Amino acid sequence: MAQISLSVHNRSYQVTCDDGQEAHLRALAEYIDRKLGELENSIGQVGEQRLLFMSCLLIADELFDARRQIDGLKAGGQPGGQMPGRAGNAGAGGDEGRASEALEACAERIEAIAARLQEA
Repeated sequence: MAQISLSVHNRSYQVTCDDGQEAHLRALAEYIDRKLGELENSIGQVGEQRLLFMSCLLIADELFDARRQIDGLKAGGQPGGQMPGRAGNAGAGGDEGRASEALEACAERIEAIAARLQEA
């Protein structure tokens, strides 16, 4: 077992993890720290606890959207479980097109959430 120090929002946290997982945990902490910074820049300082909670909600929303889109793609449809709007979507470009649409849908969803949080 390894013990590492992770920094999020200028605070240090000691975390124990399996050997070899240090880089992954650092990447996760950097992602969380980046989300906190983005949120703080968009809505201002609303208190650390509320900022952390709102960041967790954003990250959980991203995860749920990604899972929904993966489920839709596994079902043979487009992100969100919708069926493709045109026939013959198979082939090399079909997968890339669906992946591109999934990323675009994620970006739109994140922007909408950020806008709602900014209004809060």
